[in-house]
Amino acid sequence: MARIVMKFGGTSVADLNRIHNVARHVKREVDAGHEIAVVVSAMSGKTNELVGWVENMPKVAGSNAPFYDAREYDAVVASGEQVTSGLLAIALQSMGINARSWQGWQLPIKTDNTHGAARILDIDGADIVRRMGEGQVAVVAGFQGLGPDNRLATLGRGGSDTSAVAIAAAVKADRCDIYTDVDGVYTTDPRIEPKARRLKKVAFEEMLEMASLGAKVLQVRSVELAMVHKVRTFVRSSFEDPDAPGMGDLLNPPGTLICDEDEIVEQEVVTGIAYAKDEAQISLRRLADRPGVSAAIFGPLAEAHINVDMIVQNISEDGSKTDMTFTVPSGDVNKALKVLSDNKEKIGYDVAQSESGLVKVSVIGIGMRSHAGVAASAFRALADKGINIKAITTSEIKISILIDGPYAELAVRTLHSAYGLDKS
Repeated sequence: MARIVMKFGGTSVADLNRIHNVARHVKREVDAGHEIAVVVSAMSGKTNELVGWVENMPKVAGSNAPFYDAREYDAVVASGEQVTSGLLAIALQSMGINARSWQGWQLPIKTDNTHGAARILDIDGADIVRRMGEGQVAVVAGFQGLGPDNRLATLGRGGSDTSAVAIAAAVKADRCDIYTDVDGVYTTDPRIEPKARRLKKVAFEEMLEMASLGAKVLQVRSVELAMVHKVRTFVRSSFEDPDAPGMGDLLNPPGTLICDEDEIVEQEVVTGIAYAKDEAQISLRRLADRPGVSAAIFGPLAEAHINVDMIVQNISEDGSKTDMTFTVPSGDVNKALKVLSDNKEKIGYDVAQSESGLVKVSVIGIGMRSHAGVAASAFRALADKGINIKAITTSEIKISILIDGPYAELAVRTLHSAYGLDKS
């Protein structure tokens, strides 16, 4: 017998038939004798609809200002998960399973006061642990908790993944199963490279890099939480037959296990290729090379909530001037240029240049720590295909390369093949 947290995303609970299918997955684990908690998202598209209602209400009321109380925003948008949790509890009860729904405030899941993007501070799992021990399935509304102002607070987009991992940590679950519309984590996007393979295991650090670099399988905050609390997490498909052979395997269910790297006996040099579209490059030319210039650039950008990624600095031959190049999301490039212009005198640059429509392609693998020549292989493979590299950044387990947007798919396929990821 094990204690398992099962999480089902919006596409998995998109309508009543799919909610019934989710109930069959839960019943399989209950019939096997496990203690079960389930975390659910809102039905697919429902959160967007609720957000639209909130954002349009000031206009309906005759106000031109897009203002609304963030606490009331949370009260509205969290209702989608409340509906799903109640419906799944009803479906389970109809199958003869003892189940009840829980809202975030009922556990409670305690959060900070940042309504709309709250962070979890603490979870009291004692009550649901007791009830799970008595054979009751806890169906928890994801994405929400209780702020210090005693008001409902939502966790931001993808918050249900974070809820599930946090609850798994709080109740000391043996594992957390994240059910989605894909059957695991792949070496790259199968829509670009049909030879992409499903990975059996991925280290927390690798998954964190993949999630932050564009892989949509798991939300970044949930991976961070899983890594900190060592929560073994399986990525699984809710669309597979709940009663198919192997679906109930306790130790090795179908899907991809996200785990500590110590569990991975044979570490591949490269685990996967990720990519992020819509990158923009900004270059500040002929900066004075003096202490504090980087802070003068990136401090105001951070205050404007602009995410800066790749940073490259070139110093002139005499050491008096420098060029600073960095990337931001394409949607933020005009905002970033305005921030830089407003601070031009303080920064002391000559001219700011920008280029949009770029793509960042990244090679990821914990095996890179102990192998030389990984970067050289990437550069050689891209050169052979005539792909020009605009910027490069590296870490212990990652190499990120900035290229022109039209070469994105070719670069992904080229690197996937260069590291042998297309071989079974």
